[in-house]
Amino acid sequence: MRLTCIKKINSFFFEKIIFLMQKLLIIASVWVEPNSSASGSRMLQLIELFLSDYNITYASTATKSNFSFDLSKIGVHCVTIKVNDISFDKFITKLKPEIVLFDRFILEEQFGWRVTENLPNTFKILDTEDLHCLRKTREIALKENRTFKETDLLKTEIAKREIASILRSDLSLIISTYEMKLLTNLFKVTNSILHHTPFLLNSLKESTLNKLPTFEQRKNFYFIGNFLHKPNIDCVLFLKNEIWSKITAQIPHVELHIYGAYMPEKIKQLHNTKDKFLIKNRANDLPNIIQKSKICLAPLRFGAGLKGKFLEAMQHGTPSITTTIGAEAMHHNLEWSGDIANTINTIVNASIKLYTNKMEWLKAQKNGLQIINQCYDKKYHSKILLQKIHQIKIDLKYHRQQNFIGELLQHHTLRSTKYLSKWIEEKTKKR
Repeated sequence: MRLTCIKKINSFFFEKIIFLMQKLLIIASVWVEPNSSASGSRMLQLIELFLSDYNITYASTATKSNFSFDLSKIGVHCVTIKVNDISFDKFITKLKPEIVLFDRFILEEQFGWRVTENLPNTFKILDTEDLHCLRKTREIALKENRTFKETDLLKTEIAKREIASILRSDLSLIISTYEMKLLTNLFKVTNSILHHTPFLLNSLKESTLNKLPTFEQRKNFYFIGNFLHKPNIDCVLFLKNEIWSKITAQIPHVELHIYGAYMPEKIKQLHNTKDKFLIKNRANDLPNIIQKSKICLAPLRFGAGLKGKFLEAMQHGTPSITTTIGAEAMHHNLEWSGDIANTINTIVNASIKLYTNKMEWLKAQKNGLQIINQCYDKKYHSKILLQKIHQIKIDLKYHRQQNFIGELLQHHTLRSTKYLSKWIEEKTKKR
């Protein structure tokens, strides 16, 4: 009887604490899939960071898949929301979150004006994941067989939309130091509404690396990536058409294993046992796969942000071969965990050298440990992000006054986006 009473009392106080905690609403177009993409891993990292201080609701416009992470197991309330629907107004007015975090700028475009109209004093955070305009503009340059220039970004509609979204938000989380510089130098965005937040990783010990499979125990190359992401499709095609046969010409016994979620048919059709180019679909046991492999081979030709595939490789003691774009902003001034090469011949030569040279391989493995510990320290980056949010929240009105262009965009967007959305809403009702 006494034990039952104690449990009831503890449950009461726990529910009271949850009730008193500030509310954070995350609005996303997808459910969290940490085993499918780096963006899913990052979102889960942010959720775990905020859980200590906030009661979190995760709202998505998508349908859950079999690969969706069960957020309810870590205390996150999940709801499904609709685009261009007044039901969201009722939902958010009832919830009354102190903070709303938009997962990518498109969600801010769709729901930001509704948040502002219903809860004008709510703190709005945009998690860019990566700059979509940068990735898209680099893709266009590659297709047109020309060199990408930063000034190309100024000509694109997607850049204007994305920068407008950043300016309308009270704070934007930027994953890459290169993109931080791009926003402040090229687009002249004030630093006060930007915050560098990379992947949040636990530190690695050298003793951990020593317990992993050795150079002699590992074999083969691997590539992994979500195939809803165009840079990954392009990279695998590049490997198949230009790189792999040149590597096997010098080390014929080696295999390349391709893993990834949402693999399209044109990638599946590349499977060729004779050429040792093996399509494996999803990776169900990723740590084991990485630890048994000798090298992560991913010469990305366009993209943006930080690439989770290389951090996963470093965490499991596996060096990588990639391009300047692949390694961009990932290692600061530290030596890369493997090699960076940008032409077909240099990629092939670097791959062969790293695969066959034990000393180079061990050096690259230790470089990865240093990169993880010095660039992605979870405790450090979590602390300064929470401090930044707290400082802005103290006087949100003043913070917004310092961002007049953002206030101006908010004023006009609220009206133009609102009436477009209302028109779509009414049109949908009549069907």
